[in-house]
Order: sequence, then structure tokens, then C-alpha cells
Amino acid sequence: MTAPVPEPAAPAAEASSGRLRVSELFHSIQGEADAVGWPTVFVRLTGCPLRCVWCDTEYAFHGGQWRDIDAILAEVAGYGARHVCVTGGEPLAQKRCLALLARLCDAGYDVALETSGALDVSGVDRRVRKVMDLKAPGSGESARNLWSNLEHLTPRDQVKCVLADRADYDWAVARVREHRIAERCTVLFSPVYGALPPRELAEWILADRLPVRFQLQLHKALWGEAPGR
Repeated sequence: MTAPVPEPAAPAAEASSGRLRVSELFHSIQGEADAVGWPTVFVRLTGCPLRCVWCDTEYAFHGGQWRDIDAILAEVAGYGARHVCVTGGEPLAQKRCLALLARLCDAGYDVALETSGALDVSGVDRRVRKVMDLKAPGSGESARNLWSNLEHLTPRDQVKCVLADRADYDWAVARVREHRIAERCTVLFSPVYGALPPRELAEWILADRLPVRFQLQLHKALWGEAPGR
């Protein structure tokens, strides 16, 4: 696998002024996790150190625009939504993501963070609901899972396993049991879009009587794979 090309560092003036590189900011329906169905403002940050085989947001690896945190909050406020999701890419790859999360919480939003599980989540504001991936072998990035992150999860957080096949499923079941993850927080099992038939995954979960929540990506049922949705 070709090593990912790092994102260029922010110019000193931009970094010191509290800016983040934003791939897109948009208003849509939350398609995943416990806030599924709520009108939500998504702040998608640019950059990711992982290269998952099934990634559906490769366009966020590069590009985007440097935005001041104050300007981000002003645009978010313009949509009048209660829910805000900071996502990527991998949002924690930008250090000032932590400041953005805290500012959003201070402003009274219900804030969620979607993160790969490969970067340290210990500094995330405790008011934020973390939706953290565990990368199964089919992603090509399972070696990047930072297992110490499990110690920083609370009952309001969620662990998401995106599964491409039966081997991924068996791996995820073993990890959930080994680390007793379902006793820490909600566990979400989701099929890779277009790879694992959803019905198969649902039947496996039922047959094994797992304490996990099956989920589909509602936004893809509504709009397919269009960016900004």
C-alpha cells in the first residue's frame, strides 16, 4: 500500500490565529450512531493519516480551506440546528479540532465527534459524544487501532465496527468480547456499503445474540454517495 502523503502544515500565521482546514461544512440528516435522523450541521475537516480500503470520503484527504474557528461557529449558527458533528477525514489529525469541539459545546450544541480510533481521544471535551471506529482487517488499517482509547470512553460514547465480510465480523465479535466493549458503551455494527449485504449482517447478529446495535447509513439510502450529504 502506498504511504499516505502528509497534509502540508499550516502557515505559522494561520496556525496561531486559531484556524482549521475545512473540507466542507453542510446541513444534512445524521445517518449514523445514536443521533441518526436528526438535522445536523457537519464540519468535515481535511486530512487523514489512514487509508481504509472502503473509505467513502477520500476527497477530504487533501484540499479544503483554512477557516477561522469564529467563522466556523458563525456558519454553524446560521443553520439553526441543535446537533453538530465534527468529522473527516480524521478530525483529530488537526490539533485545533479540540478547541473547536470545546467552543461548540460552550455554544450549547449537542456535539458529536466521528474519529477513526487511531489517534488519542483523551483530550476530547467530555461533553462531546465520541463515535469511534475500530478498524477491522478488511479496512487494511486494523494495525492502527489505538486500544488505549477504550479507557477514555463513557456510556454516552459509541464504538463503530464497519464490516466488509464474515472474517471482519468474527474479528469484531472477538474484540468486543475480549475488551468487554459493550459494557463500556454502545457498540455499532455496520456493513460496508455495497460489499456486505445488510441482511446477512443482521442475521449474524441475531444468531449470535450479540449486545450490539445494527446500523445502516441512512444518508446513503437518501442521497447515495454524493459529497455534502
